[in-house]
Amino acid sequence: MAKPMTKTQLVAALAEELDSDKKSASGALDAIISVITREVSGGGAVTLPGVGKIYCRERPERMVRNPATGEQMKKEADKVVKMTIAKALKDSVNA
Repeated sequence: MAKPMTKTQLVAALAEELDSDKKSASGALDAIISVITREVSGGGAVTLPGVGKIYCRERPERMVRNPATGEQMKKEADKVVKMTIAKALKDSVNA
């Protein structure tokens, strides 16, 4: 498996794709991240066409087990960020 692309590499690829400089590509990426974070943390969802949907899901209170001791304990309800991958991306990976 290849190493994940770093933010620096992503900014460089964006700058090249947009025929722009790295500073404006970095600003655009930071703006997108900010919008996604604000929307999802507020309980909404963001769909990135061709990539997928990012959303927040609430998990109920539940019983969990400590793997080190085997002790059962109650875990409070919490929220988790989920992502559903778009069919177009799945198809392009499997093509």
